[in-house]
Amino acid sequence: MKMQGASGEPGNVNPPDEARLIGEAQRGSAAAFEDLVRRYDSGVLRLALRIVRSEEEAREIYQEAFLRTFSTIGEFRGECSFGTWLYRIVTNLCLDHARRHRAGRRNVPLLALDGERGDRFTVEAARLLVDRRPGSDPERVLESGEVRRRVGEALALLPERERVVFELRHDQGLRLAAIAEILETSDQTIRNCLYRAHQRLRAALADLREIAADGASGRAPSRDRTVRLGGRPERVNGVE
Repeated sequence: MKMQGASGEPGNVNPPDEARLIGEAQRGSAAAFEDLVRRYDSGVLRLALRIVRSEEEAREIYQEAFLRTFSTIGEFRGECSFGTWLYRIVTNLCLDHARRHRAGRRNVPLLALDGERGDRFTVEAARLLVDRRPGSDPERVLESGEVRRRVGEALALLPERERVVFELRHDQGLRLAAIAEILETSDQTIRNCLYRAHQRLRAALADLREIAADGASGRAPSRDRTVRLGGRPERVNGVE
């Protein structure tokens, strides 16, 4: 039996009220389509910002995604949820854009979306630096501006597809099955992609592990540990 996705999130089927809005939008109701946009607009913009790393270009993708959705909503047949269908459009636009601009964006840091030190995407990356025992606090780790910078750089250097999967899993909070449906691949492929992203991040931030452990426990890092903050990302299994 398929599980129902929450409103505003990709799932397997559409909630009843969303199904009604989809039907009305397919019959030409602009108001119904605007209601659908409001349910997904923040998630769509966050995803675009994470992948293209330019607010202006992310907003262009945001607009293009909803224009494309509006023009093709009559083709939506409910074989997946509306959220999955929409996120598929967005991720394809993001990945196409990222490939076209890859050379000029290699070292552009990720944008801070919330003006906070602890957005979920970055906190989850910091979590890879600390033990998962009770009391570990990845947000405390990020109080170091240098550590936060390095975490942001490591996230920015992930291949586009791995960054999409990491974003959908850890910032959007989607299940692996939902991500697989969005990217039209298998659950195992997504699991492998997420594993590679985690391994790359661990390798890129390996020299910060002791500093992060100190930060998570509230201890001040020793001087001989802080001098290693300039390390660069390493290869993982021979792949950059």
